[in-house]
Amino acid sequence: PGAVGIDAGLGSLLALSTGETVTNPRHERRDRAALVRAQRNLARKEKGSANRAKARVKVARVHARIADRRRDHLHQLTSRLVRENQTIVIEDLPVRTMLKNHCLARAVSDAAWRQFRTMLEYKADWHGRTLVAVDRWFPSSKLCSACGVLTEQMPLDVREWTCRCGVVHDRDLNAARNILAEGLSVIACGGGVRPQRGSSRTRQSSVKQEPPGATQGIPVP
Repeated sequence: PGAVGIDAGLGSLLALSTGETVTNPRHERRDRAALVRAQRNLARKEKGSANRAKARVKVARVHARIADRRRDHLHQLTSRLVRENQTIVIEDLPVRTMLKNHCLARAVSDAAWRQFRTMLEYKADWHGRTLVAVDRWFPSSKLCSACGVLTEQMPLDVREWTCRCGVVHDRDLNAARNILAEGLSVIACGGGVRPQRGSSRTRQSSVKQEPPGATQGIPVP
């Protein structure tokens, strides 16, 4: 087995450093209409009535169906990643903080990044794989994986960009490649030591452009 870097997202659930992207199935969105109908029906029932109890069960069934599909999909995905790779590198995403953003909370919850990471952790442990989480401040999206130049600005709506070295990057795939490279440096040398060239604006070390700890990885226990 080899090594893979993983960038989690909402458009695509995962982008892998191998070039593969995993479609986000959006389980909750698929059943949203049925869930809304069940919840609306529940709201109409008189509190304490037998009909309200039945309506509550119907709502619970929709939630359970969504959770079951999501869990099954993540089990298949994590099992394949662990089976095919000796080293897996992910990003230490601040999921709890992201859930406080009302614009993103529903989509982040449906993507189930925390559940994905938990499954990867225990399966990697079972199979003797190495799982590394790089620091959340590591500029994986803004760093050119070909020449190492750091782009100063990279708005979220930019999905493809061209580095001044001429390489055209898919934002998520480029991030996955950078995450893998950073994770391998963590394993080899303790993190934060992978050579990076000057930023696109100042030509100074890109490490100096980031907050403290920006390029330090955190191995998962």
